[in-house]
Amino acid sequence: MVPSPTLEPMDAPLSVDLNLPEDRPGPRLRRKAKRVWVGGTPIGDGAPVAVQSMCTTLTHDVDATIRQIDALQEAGCEIARVAVPDKRAGEALKEIVRRSILPVVADIHFDYKLALMALDAKVHKLRLNPGNIHNKDGVREVTRRAKEQGTPIRIGVNHGSIGDRQPGDLRDEAQRMVDLALSEIKILEDLDFDDIVVSVKAFDVPVMIAAYRRLAKAVPYPLHLGVTEAGTALAGSIRSAAGMSVLLYEGLGDTIRVSLSEDPVVEVKAAFDLLKSLGLRDQGLTLVACPSCGRADIDLIPLAKVAEERLRAMPTPMKVAVMGCEVNGPGEAKDADVGIAGGVGKGAIFRKGKVVGVYPEDKLMDALLAEIDKILVENGKEPYSQKAPKLSHEGMLTPGRSVPAGTRT
Repeated sequence: MVPSPTLEPMDAPLSVDLNLPEDRPGPRLRRKAKRVWVGGTPIGDGAPVAVQSMCTTLTHDVDATIRQIDALQEAGCEIARVAVPDKRAGEALKEIVRRSILPVVADIHFDYKLALMALDAKVHKLRLNPGNIHNKDGVREVTRRAKEQGTPIRIGVNHGSIGDRQPGDLRDEAQRMVDLALSEIKILEDLDFDDIVVSVKAFDVPVMIAAYRRLAKAVPYPLHLGVTEAGTALAGSIRSAAGMSVLLYEGLGDTIRVSLSEDPVVEVKAAFDLLKSLGLRDQGLTLVACPSCGRADIDLIPLAKVAEERLRAMPTPMKVAVMGCEVNGPGEAKDADVGIAGGVGKGAIFRKGKVVGVYPEDKLMDALLAEIDKILVENGKEPYSQKAPKLSHEGMLTPGRSVPAGTRT
C-alpha cells in the first residue's frame, strides 16, 4: 500500500525566500544610465523619472504655446516638447524658449535645417526621428552644433517610421527598431557625441516592451518611454500603463510621455498617476476610492470625482480616501492620511483609520478640506483649502442614494 503524502499544516511557513529582490514589493533597482540635463531637469543616473508632454498648439502662435506650457507646468510637467514642422515654427522658437517656464524640446522631422534653426534658438533638447531624416550629412552637421552648444539629442525611433521590411529580413519588429536606433546612435558616437536620450516607441505593447528591454542592454543612455498613438483618455491611458508600467517596474525608463488624443494636461495627470502607482514619484494627491456598489450609502462616484479635481493641485504628498460604506471605510483605507467613509445621507471623516467627525453629505467635501488643512498646519505647511478649485457635486447625485442600502427601489 502506497503511503499517503504528508500534508503540511495550513499555517506552515512559506518555503519561499521573500528577501530575494524579485520577491520584494516595489519596483526593481533603477537601471544605471548616463545623466543628461534638459535645461535644469536631470534625466537618468538616479534622477526621478521625469514627466514630459507635447504642446498641441501651432508653434508659430507663440502666445498660445506659452499659455499651454504654463498650464502643463501647473499640472506638474517638467519638460515641454513643441513641433517644428516648418520655417514659421522654427522662427518662433527663440521667443518660446525665452518665455517658457519649462525646458523646451524641439521635435524635428524630415528637414535637418529645422534642427539647425532650433539650435540657433537655444532649445534645451532636440528630438530627431532617424527614420525620416535621410540627409545623413545634415544629421552630422546638427550633431556637431549640438555638441558645441551642449544640447542633448533624443534619438526617437517610432515603429511606424522604420520602413518596409525587405525580402530575407528575418528580424522581428522590436529588433528592427533597436537596430535602427543603434545605427543612429553610432553616427552621434562617431562624432564624439554622447549627450543622448533614446526611445523605441510602438503602438503594439509587446513589441514596445521587447524593444526597450533589448535597447537597455545595448546602450548606457537614458530611455524615454512611450506608447505611440495610444488613443483617447481611457484607452490610451490603459495602453500606456500596460506598456510603461512593466518596464518601469523592472527599473527601466528615465522619462515618460503618456501620448493621448486629449489636452496635454491630461497626459501629465495620467503620467503622475502611473508613477505614483508604482511608488516612483511622491507628489501631491494620491486618491483612494472604492468602485462603489449596491452597499454604498453615499453618492460616491461624483463625490470622488469632485474630490480628485479639488485636491489635485495640492503640492504636499497626501493619500486621501473616498469610500462608500462602513465595509470599505476606515478599515480598508486605514493607511490613508485622511478620508471619507459613507453613511446614509452623511459620512465620517477619518484620519489613519480613526473617525474624527461625522457630517451631512453636502458638507463632507468642505469637512475633508478642513481636516486636510489641519494635517498640513500640524506639519508646518500652509493650508490648502482656500487655493482649491471651487467645485461641487450638487446636481450630480445618483437617484436612490439618500435611503439605506437594502431598502432602495
